[in-house]
Amino acid sequence: MKGNLPHTPVLLDEVLEWLRIKPEGSYVDATAGAGGHSAAIAARLTCGRLISLDRDAQALELAKSRLLGFGTKVTLVQAAFSRIAEVVHELGIPMVDGVLADLGVSSMQLDRGERGFSFREAAALDMRMDAVNDELTADEIVNQWSENEIADLLYREADEHDSRRIAKMIVRARPIRDTAHLATIVAGARKQWGRQRLHPATKTFLALRIAVNREMEELGQFLSRTPTTIVPGGRLVILTYHSREDRMVKQAFQAGEREGVLRVLTRHVVVPGEKELFENPRSRSAKLRCAERAAA
Repeated sequence: MKGNLPHTPVLLDEVLEWLRIKPEGSYVDATAGAGGHSAAIAARLTCGRLISLDRDAQALELAKSRLLGFGTKVTLVQAAFSRIAEVVHELGIPMVDGVLADLGVSSMQLDRGERGFSFREAAALDMRMDAVNDELTADEIVNQWSENEIADLLYREADEHDSRRIAKMIVRARPIRDTAHLATIVAGARKQWGRQRLHPATKTFLALRIAVNREMEELGQFLSRTPTTIVPGGRLVILTYHSREDRMVKQAFQAGEREGVLRVLTRHVVVPGEKELFENPRSRSAKLRCAERAAA
């Protein structure tokens, strides 16, 4: 079934529609991942240019192979998306016509067990997007942080209502050996309320990944720096996957509108249709928001 194919870009048609690509324009895919969105954007460019960023070297290599056919139209850069302004400036581009940021973890990262993002198999508790430059790992959090610190993290980053119970069980079970061990401990600690759609460890793994990669700090910097890189009338499209990051994007767009910097185009979030949900179940929590850079 198509839904089992790897690296399916989420809300692709909607992204292209809201980004409103001009064939001669300059664009940034701030989170290239496996290159699905980048390839679709590049295919619509004639003399335009696309800069594809990712902090994950393995993801960037995968994107590189997918984008080879576009030649010099695409420039790949290993960098966190919070550095978008510096990257655009270093490439000698005054401003770009549009920016896309897909905040989800790619299926490539989830499916490679050794990265430690998934609870489907036993792997080291890593979860770093950039294993070269980042030092904090999930192993350090679950095996060294205090019970209160872990509980606060789970509640703050993933809205895990059983955070206190889970944190207590994690500390009691130390040392936690690997991802499978952690998932088993969390599943045993959580209360079960009726039929469970998600694995009991989903929120715990989400919170750990966010903390390891400083995702909320990175997103905050990206949201504050990106508008100045976009030409008046250019667009910023962001895909979010959990409530806290979506709330940050919504509030940043609203603040930008009050300040006269942005014009919010999506008064209601855009979500996947039934066909996409069937073909790509991982898109189920995706939400798209779009804002336009206001006239100078």
